[in-house]
Amino acid sequence: MNNSVINFGAGPAKLPQVVLEKIHDHFLKWQNTGVSILELGHRTPEFAALGEKIETSIRTLLRVPNDYAVLLLPGGAQIQFAMLPMNLLADHQTLNYVETGYWSTMAIKEAQKYAKINLAASSKDDHFRTIPAIESWKIDPSAAYLHFTDNETIGGVEFPQVPAVDNMILVSDMSSNIFSRPIDFSRLGLIYACAQKNLGIAGMCLVIVRKDLLGKAMAQTPAVFNYDVESQQDSMQATPTTFAWYVASLMLDWIEEQGGVIEMNQRSLQKSQLLYDYLDGSELYRNEVDAKYRSRMKIPFTLRDASLEKKLFQQAHEEGLLYLQGHRSVGGARASLYNAMTVLEVEKLVEFLAAFATREL
Repeated sequence: MNNSVINFGAGPAKLPQVVLEKIHDHFLKWQNTGVSILELGHRTPEFAALGEKIETSIRTLLRVPNDYAVLLLPGGAQIQFAMLPMNLLADHQTLNYVETGYWSTMAIKEAQKYAKINLAASSKDDHFRTIPAIESWKIDPSAAYLHFTDNETIGGVEFPQVPAVDNMILVSDMSSNIFSRPIDFSRLGLIYACAQKNLGIAGMCLVIVRKDLLGKAMAQTPAVFNYDVESQQDSMQATPTTFAWYVASLMLDWIEEQGGVIEMNQRSLQKSQLLYDYLDGSELYRNEVDAKYRSRMKIPFTLRDASLEKKLFQQAHEEGLLYLQGHRSVGGARASLYNAMTVLEVEKLVEFLAAFATREL
């Protein structure tokens, strides 16, 4: 295994070294089955037991109430952009959305194919550097739900907590900060999160949905996109992404061994503050996100002299600090500090940035 590089990529993202080693060691023969996990049939008793273990781990780590279903569905979060209205619109005509960045904008574009969108709030005019005060939100009370993206990976804004909205079903994209802090399900009807940030590898999406919201899908909704059908079939209406399930089980074990989501939250605060403190005191770098809504998971930053970006990325790569380039839509730089990233690795990034700044200023 290569310990000489640090992967700051947006996703598929860094996995803990111990998880990679377990995958390596068990790749050809999993447990006592005699076959690779890649070959194991999803209808076997062994795989059924794996699925039960995953659901138990998720419920335990996130303290998921019994009146919520836990689904492990194919694809990523973008599929959920369409599945949400398919399953939750019912006899409503309108959907509420809060726009705080690239991914919430994408969710809106997909949802508007199915219903009228009420833009409850948007920070577009502020270049998505903040989250509009909840007092300013204009919520349509007749809408089926209100959607918000808990953490925006491109702009680097994060909701400090679940918004306090009365008499409205809240739906949230938690792809980039799932398992990084406790979740107050009392305010939520549904959350979804792609796996390739904090839950393993690409190809799978976790959906946790209140059971009273099931059974309301549009008649034309494909069975594999129907939350109720998937719930009844233990997320196996079609062949699931078996390897992604397996890696998720290892990630859940690792999170539990590390101390659970409470410990993950403490680490995320420590890691992000370490980098923010350096950026705020630097003459070369800057982060322009409203301090009240800075993300713990994704930290974008720019150089005051943009012509130095190429040089920064090249030298970072030479030092083994990989994939610090910002998203293609905005440029700049960004560091992903998902759960697998260690404090020591963030310290190495800060040391490199400081040394680079010293050379260039």
